[in-house]
Amino acid sequence: MEHRSLGRWGLKVSTVGLGSWLTYGESVEEEAATACIKRAYEQGVTFFDTANVYARGRSEEVVGRALADLPRERYILATKVYFPMGEGPNDRGLSRKHVTEQLHASLRRLGTDYVDLYQCHRYDVETPLEETCATMADLVAAGKVLYWGVSEWSADQIAHAVSLCRAHGWPEPVSNQPQYSALWRGIEERVLPTCDELGLGQVVWSPLAMGILSGKYRSVDDVPPESRAAGSQRTFMRRYFTQEVLDAVAEAKAVADEAGVSLSQLALRWCLRQPGVSSVIVGATRTAHVDDNVAAADLEVDPGALERFDALLAPVAAS
Repeated sequence: MEHRSLGRWGLKVSTVGLGSWLTYGESVEEEAATACIKRAYEQGVTFFDTANVYARGRSEEVVGRALADLPRERYILATKVYFPMGEGPNDRGLSRKHVTEQLHASLRRLGTDYVDLYQCHRYDVETPLEETCATMADLVAAGKVLYWGVSEWSADQIAHAVSLCRAHGWPEPVSNQPQYSALWRGIEERVLPTCDELGLGQVVWSPLAMGILSGKYRSVDDVPPESRAAGSQRTFMRRYFTQEVLDAVAEAKAVADEAGVSLSQLALRWCLRQPGVSSVIVGATRTAHVDDNVAAADLEVDPGALERFDALLAPVAAS
């Protein structure tokens, strides 16, 4: 398994990471989730990502139990904070109170003394950025967090945070976790260049566009009954779940077939072609998904295939 540095920092993460949004602790039974996590680790995955809000803490519990008998120093454990975890006025956001209390709750659920990467799940317009950055610095100093990062922040928000941290001598954010795929390219214009300049690595989510880039969907009117598009999760796919997109994906699959790889693998390699992308975070409900996605880490793909794949999907991609 290839590993890349997280931006300009010393931490190295597997180029394919395993996430748990909408799966572990929710739609996937714990036995199956544990099998996927163990299989990923056996295949060389060292980066495991979750969040306190995923299934309101149950995801962290499942991930923590699955990793409990593995050597703690052998994997990178990441979680997040921001979204509401209760009904109270302080049960959300990036205030010192919420961030600190939620970290302690996450550590209990994960069954660990520290997290390798603690991420601000969104930007909090109601909390001074100085407060959030200072809180992260204190958690790092306490040894409960080794590195901190952000998720879905704008280029300007990221630049402001780095500037504040440098001015005060606080630990800087080392990573950004944005949505990114051949069908969702919004970070390319400003976020990627800003992070490259400031030294943040990208650990991208939904690199397969909620499964659309696996090739499982052929028609918007005929979807597999157990798929994400058949249930409530289809709302997350609405911006690119169109027949025009599916037709382009079908053409892209022919390119993958010709290159001798799966469409998922080609889509992941497309993301990893960006030097600023440290890891692609995939979801898996079965070990077969793990095997297919993990294989993308070390594939040698014909550059021409990537160019044709890009050309087919660029016209239908969201920006």
